[in-house]
Amino acid sequence: MTTGVRRRMGVEERRQQLIGVALDLFSRRSPDEVSIDEIASAAGISRPLVYHYFPGKLSLYEAALQRAAGDLAARFAEPRQGPLGARLLRVMGRYFDFVDEHGPGFSALMRGGPAVGSSTTNALVDSVRQAAYVQILSHLDVTEPPARLELVVRSWVSLAESTALIWLDGRRVPRAELERQLVHDFAALLAVSAAYDEEMGALVRRVVADEPADGPFADLAARLVTLTAR
Repeated sequence: MTTGVRRRMGVEERRQQLIGVALDLFSRRSPDEVSIDEIASAAGISRPLVYHYFPGKLSLYEAALQRAAGDLAARFAEPRQGPLGARLLRVMGRYFDFVDEHGPGFSALMRGGPAVGSSTTNALVDSVRQAAYVQILSHLDVTEPPARLELVVRSWVSLAESTALIWLDGRRVPRAELERQLVHDFAALLAVSAAYDEEMGALVRRVVADEPADGPFADLAARLVTLTAR
């Protein structure tokens, strides 16, 4: 009979294992409902050993959030190839993949969870929003955004966040429809801003010129035409 020997983990490897275990548990249930004992059991170690690597549940929670924030921010990265509408649709698909897979964890990250008031948690949330903002500007090929464009992009990032949080409460709208609707929302915000500012108008004309007839932006225009024709 062969007896398996458990491999001893190094300090950093064990820390990363605990973060992964905690993130998995926090992703499936509210962090308030997850205990250190559960984390220790899932990691296959004792409760005191968890405290050897992390001084408390809050520090482990924040480390898990940091990993989640990095993952979520990366969902906005997209090669600058092809029309903008299709790129944003792929971004929203990856964004909602994360939301779908890590519902309670996403809510905890964006709403604060047990770390409400923590400067670390607030900084993580801000880092996700800023990464999304920078990526969207990159998709628009803009390095120094005018005030109206900054308002549009930051408003849309907040809209995507709040939409995802509301969607998690019952998931009453089909996810694919919601992803497309958010891309339409972005186009609509751009168009409304362009109606007030010629610089934004030039940006919208440049974006629309590259959009195919079967893309999400053209789909929005067709829906609006149908709506006004009734």
